Amino acid sequence: MSAEGSEHAPTAGEYIIHHLTHLHNKQQSSVVDFSVINLDSVFFTVVLGFLGCWLLWLAASKATSGKPGRFQAAVEMLVEMVDSQAKGIVHSASSRRLVAPLALTVFVWIFLLNAMDMLPVDLLPWVGEHVFGLDHLRVVPTADLSITMGLSIGVLLVCLFYNVKIKGAGGWVHELFSAPFGDKWFLYPVNFLMQVIEFVAKTVSHGMRLFGNMYAGELIFMLIALMGGAFTLSGTGIALFLGHIVAGTVWTIFHILIITLQAFVFMMLTLVYIGQAHDAH
Repeated sequence: MSAEGSEHAPTAGEYIIHHLTHLHNKQQSSVVDFSVINLDSVFFTVVLGFLGCWLLWLAASKATSGKPGRFQAAVEMLVEMVDSQAKGIVHSASSRRLVAPLALTVFVWIFLLNAMDMLPVDLLPWVGEHVFGLDHLRVVPTADLSITMGLSIGVLLVCLFYNVKIKGAGGWVHELFSAPFGDKWFLYPVNFLMQVIEFVAKTVSHGMRLFGNMYAGELIFMLIALMGGAFTLSGTGIALFLGHIVAGTVWTIFHILIITLQAFVFMMLTLVYIGQAHDAH
């Protein structure tokens, strides 16, 4: 824990608040300041992004036409799954040459970001404090709203690109004002407002869904860790220790499904939104 918590054991609230505080580039004030950057989230997001690309490159570079190894077989199954989903949603073969690899990258990247939640709650924060002298360190980037919203905004930009590419700038602008209620001049303001609301709603829900699930999972791991901490400090209550072991094991196993499912859902929504950009109203 930080210096102010070194003289006494932290309370449950102090423990949770400490673990939910990011490592910032400067002191955060009560006023909204977009120049404040969560350095820990950015660091782990970039590192795991490179790791995911390296794993995919490694699988491609070592691919053989003979009997594949376990790693190659797993990657091939993943590639086939993503490709089949892309074919069912994005019907343009030329677009799929970019969209399918993009969806694969999104899945692998978000899975790795989510998988950071599987590490012991206090492991990396302890290393950050005692080895690097960091006061705070959060290690699950997808439990940071700025990261998930950044990813969803990236998907929005791709959708806007394909709207212009497929329909042309003029065709897309015409669609903004003529759909969904019809090409009537008195309906143009309503149509445009509905289109803007749709883009905003899809982008916000895309990022919030991932953030909400991973934030809740992170909190549950902290509560389970507190059970073990209570047993360690009191030295009594064997039920707390057994509950800590059982709950931690069960939730970790269940969380494997959650982190995989959340990566899959984010990838599928990415494909759906890009596929919608190819469709004309």
